[in-house]
Amino acid sequence: MAPVRDREGYWGLPTSTLEWCEENYAISYYIAEFWNTLSNLIFILPPIYGAIQTYKDGLEKRYLAAYLCLTAVGLGSWCFHMTLKYEMQLLDELPMIYSCCVFVYCLYECFKHKNTVNYPLLFLLITYSFVVSIVYLNLKEPVFHQIMYGTLVSIIVLRSVYIVLWVYPWLRGLGYTSLTVFLMGFFLWNVDNIFCDKIRALREQMPPLLGAVTQFHAWWHILTGLGSYLHILLSLYTRTLFLKHRPKVKFVFGIWPVLLVEPPKKL
Repeated sequence: MAPVRDREGYWGLPTSTLEWCEENYAISYYIAEFWNTLSNLIFILPPIYGAIQTYKDGLEKRYLAAYLCLTAVGLGSWCFHMTLKYEMQLLDELPMIYSCCVFVYCLYECFKHKNTVNYPLLFLLITYSFVVSIVYLNLKEPVFHQIMYGTLVSIIVLRSVYIVLWVYPWLRGLGYTSLTVFLMGFFLWNVDNIFCDKIRALREQMPPLLGAVTQFHAWWHILTGLGSYLHILLSLYTRTLFLKHRPKVKFVFGIWPVLLVEPPKKL
């Protein structure tokens, strides 16, 4: 774990339009950005558990899709940071757009009758995803992707704030925790981008394991993965309350939150 400068590795020279502050192949010959890759587990494992629980509870398939889309983001990001190849970068970035569109649909359909489909909203989100994909594939400009992703996140935040302020105020804790964790990740993402040279210089003077704590893009993964997962819990909690179910947040091993949903009481 000692080398701190970029090295050559198994996947060859990077072809992605973005590289991050973690030194390439500093830890493993087979993984370009070790910590940025490993941190994606938070996007993969908990949502898989959530998807299984959603299926067992017989809940609407849109929430199964939300969990699986979050897993897809993690898998794509894993491949991207492991290889730093442009094709893998697309597997990371485009699912971010698609998953947010699923989140928007779920959140804006929380207060509709069961088994209904909002075709205009569905058409709008599919069109948005298609247009963003086509433009980005031709433009290859990361800032464009970031703006389109940020737009969707802003829509989600506004709807979430409306729900916890005026519809179900007792969900403020869950809603604000999700937002705060996500914003913390966004803050560290910017720190990693803006102060990369200083962070790398500092890292050279630190023991390897301690230096791993300064991998702020990995922290972005951890915090946004947690924030996104908590958002799905908020959306699903809101939906099941509206449908007169009995949702409860439980903590696995006293740490990780999961949502258990009991069917409505029979009269």
